[in-house]
Amino acid sequence: MKNTRKAGVLFIFITLFLDILGIGLIVPLLPELVTHFFGNSISEGARYYGILLVSYSLMQFFFAPFLGALSDRFGRRPVLLISSLGSAVDYLVMAFAPNYIWLLAARMVSGITGANITVGTAYLADVTPPEKRAQSFGLLGAAFGLGFILGPAMGGLLGQTSLSLPFLVAAGLTLLNFLYGLLILPESLVPEHRSVFEWKKANPLGAFKLLTRTPVLLNLSLIYLLANLAQRSIESTWVLFTKYRFAWTPMQNGLSLAAVGVCAALVQGGLIRRLIPKWGERKAIVIGTGVGILTFLLFAWAPFGWTIYVIIVFNSLLGIAGPAAQGVVSRQVSPSEQGALQGALASLGTLTRIIGPLVATSLFGYFTDAKAPARIDGISFILGAVLLTASLFVTLNLYRKYGSELEKPAEEPVSNQEMESALA
Repeated sequence: MKNTRKAGVLFIFITLFLDILGIGLIVPLLPELVTHFFGNSISEGARYYGILLVSYSLMQFFFAPFLGALSDRFGRRPVLLISSLGSAVDYLVMAFAPNYIWLLAARMVSGITGANITVGTAYLADVTPPEKRAQSFGLLGAAFGLGFILGPAMGGLLGQTSLSLPFLVAAGLTLLNFLYGLLILPESLVPEHRSVFEWKKANPLGAFKLLTRTPVLLNLSLIYLLANLAQRSIESTWVLFTKYRFAWTPMQNGLSLAAVGVCAALVQGGLIRRLIPKWGERKAIVIGTGVGILTFLLFAWAPFGWTIYVIIVFNSLLGIAGPAAQGVVSRQVSPSEQGALQGALASLGTLTRIIGPLVATSLFGYFTDAKAPARIDGISFILGAVLLTASLFVTLNLYRKYGSELEKPAEEPVSNQEMESALA
């Protein structure tokens, strides 16, 4: 049993790593592919590139809860395997896309198959005791960090040979992982914990009802929303900010993002396993968020380019807050609802990837314009600090009111009647 559990966790780690690796591979290449389809016009290509980004996030928004609900009904294994195979096919289509329409269709499929992060998170919740879930969720951050380190580097290196080669390599790696899962991956959700498929849980709006079922879930979801909006605001304007203030080149930005990935992998893949058991989830959330607020403000007023790297090291401690909070959230629902819960959270996160960049880039454009009442090129970092401050306030208030309740795992599913009463 222990060996099969390790095999399952390894598959989840590799699957999520490949998801992020694929995104990293695309970052330096996709804009060039798009502009190629539009006569190498940067202005026109940028507009259609934005459509690709939004289409990916929208697909994840709609399909994350759908896949989560499917996995609650039919088990995690079949959903994970099908989405993994779909990702491999998607990379092949992008490698040989003859025009923009094919590329757009492939990117939309990529958003659907990339929603398997939901099911992967539910798998970890299935095979991990409630008190150790925060540590297991830290593996997700490690997978994200490693994928974010290697993806852009591999994309840039392989792309020098051919724009199609990185996609072909990603397809081959994903196909190998599918075969590994087909032969090794055990099912994690036992039949007695499976639930009936319900459309209200399989669509984003219906899934959000689960997050509002109790005051505790509602507040935890608000914390998750605010923290993710803060992070998306920073990510979407990082290159704009460093180019504007320090005149950084794409290579310098790539190195800085690789540094972010290295620090995230170290903190969430190793340090988090020591800090959360030692501090407890409440303290980990508070300290991590507090460090995030301070470092965001330091980013906003960083005087020299080299200081960015120093701040990145300390900012990585923000990464302990997410897994700790996720561990608390996972205890608020029964085993049969873990897929639906993770799907709803994933959709909430995807929503922030649509809203956050729109707000942050608009603010950056306004406050760096010659007509702006004040030049504040670090406005996105200030916005992020404000959002994290609001998240910290909600966290402290939540623990003040429901401290003991947050420690209790949910053993049994909540009936429809009880859910309706809670929503009334």
